[in-house]
Amino acid sequence: MKLSADLKALQKRLGHEFNRPELILRAVTHASMSGPTRDDNQRLEFLGDRVLGLVMAEALLAGDRGASEGQLAPRFNALVRKETCADVAREIDLGAALKLGRSEMLSGGRRKLALLGDGMEAVIAAVYLDAGFDAAKAMVLRLWGDRVGAVEEDARDAKTSLQEWAQARGQQPPRYIETARSGPDHAPVFTIRAELDDGTGTEATAGSKRQAEQMAAKALLTRVESAG
Repeated sequence: MKLSADLKALQKRLGHEFNRPELILRAVTHASMSGPTRDDNQRLEFLGDRVLGLVMAEALLAGDRGASEGQLAPRFNALVRKETCADVAREIDLGAALKLGRSEMLSGGRRKLALLGDGMEAVIAAVYLDAGFDAAKAMVLRLWGDRVGAVEEDARDAKTSLQEWAQARGQQPPRYIETARSGPDHAPVFTIRAELDDGTGTEATAGSKRQAEQMAAKALLTRVESAG
């Protein structure tokens, strides 16, 4: 099959020319655009998540031979989480190549964290199926770049760290409350309050609930740790 101009350009940004071009088309096809003659990327997303996990597990083990499982696990999670995949997808402008249904296009799907993260995982699987693990590994390590070596020794996400802080002091897990929502439907902005048992809390605003929760948790953790 002949690839469209946007998929040829994506190939160049990925650094991989597909022997089976149908794979890259499937990898960028969202469920809203699938049909009897066009498969979506959900199965590839499932596979790509596992390929990415193996690549990062190998890289972390090779990069720090003295680290324990407890040290490696949060670093691993930081490298494979959806937010990181979406960040990489933005860097290669994956959103421009996504095949979306009308409703997703109108709701700003090309910028949505979940769609970008899922698409990135699907692309990884497409390269794996097209050329094998070594090709997929090389692409992932190239695209993730300095993230692998620079991941913090304690790379737990802010929500996990805040929950551990609260539980260590006999408190219930923090609550996350949506206090405001603004902006158009295709680009909403959420304000989330992270709150502890005693009512101590902080708010943060972001373009996704998940991001706002993480930001609020980070701010609250900094606040309570500074207070001693």
